Amino acid sequence: MSEKRAHEYEVTFKYLKDNKGETVDQEPAAFTFQNHDNVFKIIDILTEKGLFKEKEQTLQFAIGLKLFGDILMKNRDMELFSDLQPAFVQFMKKLKGKSSLTYYNK
Repeated sequence: MSEKRAHEYEVTFKYLKDNKGETVDQEPAAFTFQNHDNVFKIIDILTEKGLFKEKEQTLQFAIGLKLFGDILMKNRDMELFSDLQPAFVQFMKKLKGKSSLTYYNK
């Protein structure tokens, strides 16, 4: 049996300033994760589609969605996610499909 291959990523989340504009001395949160998708390719596709006006929103959306979706799928049997699972599947179909979503660069 062959081993499943996955892309491996590292995420670092650094607290820069608080809501008063003060610099915060907080150790960054960092972790690695694996995913079957090339997340950078997904970012490129979403950027080309022009789903968001700002590049940062595209990055936040793509990375957040991949992280959340992965946790949701790995824990699909948890009661916490039971109501969300069907809606997430529909959301992903809509996002991947040729639906009439409003795009900003079309």
